[in-house]
Amino acid sequence: MTLLMPKDQTDQASPNKTKTMRELGPVDISGIRDAILNLPLELWESEDTSKPNKFKELGRTSHIVFKFVKDYDNHSDAKFYDLWEEWKEKLQPVLEEATRPYGYAQGNFSRIMLAKLPAHSKIKPHIDPYDSSNFTHKIHIPIRTHADVEFMVGTKRYHFPEGYAFEVNNKAIHAAFNNSDIDRIHLIIEYFEEV
Repeated sequence: MTLLMPKDQTDQASPNKTKTMRELGPVDISGIRDAILNLPLELWESEDTSKPNKFKELGRTSHIVFKFVKDYDNHSDAKFYDLWEEWKEKLQPVLEEATRPYGYAQGNFSRIMLAKLPAHSKIKPHIDPYDSSNFTHKIHIPIRTHADVEFMVGTKRYHFPEGYAFEVNNKAIHAAFNNSDIDRIHLIIEYFEEV
């Protein structure tokens, strides 16, 4: 991933994509929080080694990927990873609740993953440069966070509390800063309407 400046941040394929950040509302994470927090370090390490999204801007962020695009320029062609079968019943209610505000009759996910930003680390300011990002809503659902964790979109900084869903414009410059003593964990999804 390279740091690219968009020609026009308002020129996006999805007219419903937020221009900066949008709070989608509360999401019940009680059915998944403990299971995610108890994932063994060995699983994080093995899944992170084989993840498709290895970009230098992500720094020390670890990922467990459940679904991901096959081609970065095609949001509608994605594949499920092996762990999805084990996790789908737990994650499906959270995904449905987080995306309900869009009201899409035929919504789908191009990416579903967990992201762990270690204590005292950051994700560098960047823009997701691929065409698939033009069509999707990038949604963060904090599973574990701290008051000293911030998310930046454009020039504004936000704190995303646990149990809420937030759409961020990944075609704008964005970054994350974990200035706390704990690892921040988000469930991250990219959602779109099939037409």
